[in-house]
Amino acid sequence: MYPNTALSAWQLAVMAVVPVTALAVWLIAIFLAAREPRRDRAAAVSPGETARTTVASMTRAGADELEPPRQAADQQAA
Repeated sequence: MYPNTALSAWQLAVMAVVPVTALAVWLIAIFLAAREPRRDRAAAVSPGETARTTVASMTRAGADELEPPRQAADQQAA
């Protein structure tokens, strides 16, 4: 005789829970990635300061060897 091909209840439950959980995680990840930065943190640090701080922290030489910030005229030309 052939074995029973019907799935048990726990197997059906796993087949339902896994895709629903994966969809929920995916939607939460998209929601978190699409958020705007919080105003208190965005207002505290200007974009130029953030970039210089990040680059300075990644290099051990410090901020002395970094390129000086561009003037407004240079930014418009680029």
